[in-house]
Amino acid sequence: MKISPKFVIKVAGTLTVIALITAALLGLVDGVTRDKIAEIEAEKTRVAMSAVVPEGSEFTDKLEIPANAADAAAAQGGKVLELYGVSKGGNSTGCVMKISASGSQGSIVMMVGVDANKAITGISVVSHSETSGIGTKVCGNELNDAGVPVLDQFIGLSGSGSLVVKKNITPITTATVSTKGITMGANAALAAAEVLG
Repeated sequence: MKISPKFVIKVAGTLTVIALITAALLGLVDGVTRDKIAEIEAEKTRVAMSAVVPEGSEFTDKLEIPANAADAAAAQGGKVLELYGVSKGGNSTGCVMKISASGSQGSIVMMVGVDANKAITGISVVSHSETSGIGTKVCGNELNDAGVPVLDQFIGLSGSGSLVVKKNITPITTATVSTKGITMGANAALAAAEVLG
């Protein structure tokens, strides 16, 4: 059975028209939703930042991440995704970083607050793909094996590379890898903050 060239051209033309219409519709939907999505993301970021610093803190706009700070974080196994300055009453009090580190099922993205003395003021998980009922206990700040909320135990700690699970960080027994991911992110944030000065 031979297919005529006219038929091939007709089918190709029809598919091209369908593709163009679909692309135009997708562009229209993107144009309508882009600002709303950006607004929602900005609000989520603000809420996550507020959770890791003292009440009443103010934030700068997103700052440029210096290469040496990114390198210091990478040496601890994390990646600085965003950086913001923190102030209170007009005085600089530290910074907040959005950090990505490896968990048991993929990346754990967290906000880490670091004060002017290079100590952690808080950690809040922004997104993760950890196992439900196991790693989600860590990301949800449930009690660790010592009876302390697992993320809260980082508050006040300092010294990049000094935070080690089962040494000075207590895991949730069934979620040790997830706890190690958070610890890696905390060490990365401290390393970046030390370089920032």
